[in-house]
Order: sequence, then structure tokens, then C-alpha cells
Amino acid sequence: MENQKNVTEFIFLGIWENQKIDLLLFFLFLLCYLAVLVGNVTIFLSITCSHLIEKPMYYFLCHLSLMDLCYTSSVVPRLLRDLAAERKSISYNSCMTQLFTAHLLAGVEIFILVSMALDRYVAIVKPLHYMIIMDRKRCNVLIALAWGVGFWHSLALLLMVLSLPFCGPNQINHYLCDVKPLLKLVCKDIHVVSILVIANSGMVVVVIFLVLMVSYILILYHLRTRSSAGRRKALSTCSSHVMVVVLFFVPCIYIYMLPTGNESRDKEISVCYIVIAPMLNPLIYTLRNVEMKIAMCKVWSQIKTHSKLK
Repeated sequence: MENQKNVTEFIFLGIWENQKIDLLLFFLFLLCYLAVLVGNVTIFLSITCSHLIEKPMYYFLCHLSLMDLCYTSSVVPRLLRDLAAERKSISYNSCMTQLFTAHLLAGVEIFILVSMALDRYVAIVKPLHYMIIMDRKRCNVLIALAWGVGFWHSLALLLMVLSLPFCGPNQINHYLCDVKPLLKLVCKDIHVVSILVIANSGMVVVVIFLVLMVSYILILYHLRTRSSAGRRKALSTCSSHVMVVVLFFVPCIYIYMLPTGNESRDKEISVCYIVIAPMLNPLIYTLRNVEMKIAMCKVWSQIKTHSKLK
């Protein structure tokens, strides 16, 4: 632990390591972040201020939007500050805080996506028992479970990194404090630690992704007996969820299943699940969802009426 105190701050090398490109990226990420804020706040308000909050599917979607908002906000504001600064530094304690927070929120989001897949499975495979199985109490338990699993995942990762010695250099070849770029700065053999990281993050993500894909294959199998109208409605909802799952899981699998020594575009690919997926999720869930469109129109008309009365 004494060696660890030799490094009191880390220096980010950024995405492209070019100051002129950094200015362009600043405006690009600013626009993306604003889109994330507007899109997810719109989804969150439209659901919480309407009858949709009573439905399990939209209850989970509301929590997903909140997680997208928090997850992106744990990384992008500091990224924007660093893109506008000449020296991209972060203290050791702030780095560990960002590592813990980002993995906590990402873990919660993953298990919310699992809860949404379970909701769709029950709705299609056991429609007569749907309201009994997916009651509000069980939905709350699933959300609490998501926070619990996310907390223990991020805590295990944090404790593992805190136990490692950082003697220098202190330059992180990334734009955020993540476990893989940090491992490159450790001044001891990290072979065992790399395996633990793959087991803690990579293997878990792969297993969950496969389980989700199997659940949707089973859903497709059960849809054979439905009417064409029922199939179209179910496929519309499920296809939206599959798109969100693929956008989030595939880049995560690519990054956390590869060995630590292989940098291969980690920085660029991580943008997919930190910025791109949270930005596209509101569009994916609203463009093909009539109920969401109606709820959004009602809520925003109420807001306009209320503002006029003031």
C-alpha cells in the first residue's frame, strides 16, 4: 500500500491525443450529452407523470432512462472539461470514485435490462398470470436486486484495484478511469488480476447476454401460436429491447473479454455504451411505441397549460 501512495494523480491521454481534434470532440460530445439529457428526461417525465408508471414494462423503462442519465453523467461532464483543458488530470481518490460509480451504474443498468427481458417473457409466455407474477412488489424487488448486484460487482472491482501498487508512470491511455487502462500502470505482475477482471466483468456480461438472447428465442418460439396482430405488437416491443441490449452488451463484451495488453480501440468502442446507447435508447423506445407517444403528448400539453396559467 505504500507504493500506491507514490501516485497521487493520473493524467488522461484522451481519445485522440490531439488538441485540435479535442475541440471538435468537445462540441460533438456536448451535443450528444444534451441529447442524452433531453431524451431520457422526456422518457422519465412522460412515464412518471402518466398512467404508464403502473405498467411493469414502463416502470422498468423509467428506471432504465434514469440509469442512462446517471451513467453518462458520471463520465461525460469530466470528459468535456478535459477536452477543453490542456492538462487532463484526475486525483487518485477521484479516479477510484469514478471507477466505482461507473461500474455501479453500469451494473444496475445491465440487471434492469434483464428485468425488462423477464417482463417481456412472462407477458408473452404466461399472459394469464402476468399481472400476478409481475406485480409492483416483485418489480421493486427486481430493482433492489439490480442495485444490490451492481453494488457488489463495483465494490469487488474497487477493492481489487485499491490493493494494487501504482508506482508510476501515471498516464492513463483513456478518457476515464476504467479497470483495464489502470492495470497497465500497476508495478507488479497482473496476470492473475487480469483473469479476475475478465471473470468479474467479461464473463458475467457474456453469460447475461446469452441468457437474454435465449429468452428472446423462446419468446419467438411461443409467438408461433399467436395471431398476426399479436405477433406484430409483441415483436415491435421485443425488437426495441433487443436493439438496446445489443447496443450495450456487444461493446462491453469486446472490451472486457479481451486481455489487458490488447488496447485495440477500447477508447472509441467504450463511447458506444457510455454515450451512443443512452442517446439512442429514448428514440428506440418511442419511435415504435404508440403508448409512449400518446403519453408524451399528454404530459407536455399539461406542462404547457400549467406554464400558461402561471
